Amino acid sequence: MDKGKIFRDLHASTFVMPNPWDVGTTKLLASFGFKALATTSAGFAFSRGLPHGAVTFEAMIHHCRELTAATSLPVSADLEKGKGDSATSAAETVFAAEAAGLAGCSIEDHTGDPDKPIYEISHAVERVAAAAEAARALKHDFVFTARAENFLWGKPDLDDTIKRLQAFEKAGADVLYAPGLKDVETIRDVCSAVSRPVNVMALPAFTIADLAMAGVKRISLGPWLTNFAFGMLETAAREIQQDGTFGFTRAAIPFGKLQALFSKSSG
Repeated sequence: MDKGKIFRDLHASTFVMPNPWDVGTTKLLASFGFKALATTSAGFAFSRGLPHGAVTFEAMIHHCRELTAATSLPVSADLEKGKGDSATSAAETVFAAEAAGLAGCSIEDHTGDPDKPIYEISHAVERVAAAAEAARALKHDFVFTARAENFLWGKPDLDDTIKRLQAFEKAGADVLYAPGLKDVETIRDVCSAVSRPVNVMALPAFTIADLAMAGVKRISLGPWLTNFAFGMLETAAREIQQDGTFGFTRAAIPFGKLQALFSKSSG
């Protein structure tokens, strides 16, 4: 079974790709009938008690290997800027991702340097071209996503973002992604400016139907599920400490349901 081919074919129509942060959440989300899953770099970092950006590349790849072993679904990975800054390291990132059993991965143009958070466009395009070439060299289909990070790092320049996405498309990216877009009209403009499938991260104001009408093919959740889980834990802790009650337990998944799910998936 070529999971990369299955994953690529999903982009023919609009689908939601949720982001688990460990093996248990991977198995739980897979049980709901989603067609593909993706890692969340922020969610994984938070689950390890680390800030976003503090996880090593080697740890991310090990995490990816654990998640791909936990499900038969295609899994894509948010690999941040990849193994390093160079175009060669971008290609090596794709090779490492494929070896971990992933059906795809994303690499972004965020440098990790707060003083210069976004790569110059020429260097960003070189990195995308190298990663895309590496993906095409693999024996199995592999869906490479190129991310333009302007809106996440203090540069909400739509014209430059579209220019980058168009350049990434020409460089061979399979899917294009500009996280941080906050309204459907802007998203429609982005989708109209490129011919490759566009990924959008869900926000409270969006609906699947609205994003599909705007031309979006893939909807991911980024760290939202992780943040929601931590939010529920915080709510429970506050109830215990402030109210002295345990009403939160009524919303908990029953022990037997989780036991049955994980017994079945480990068999």
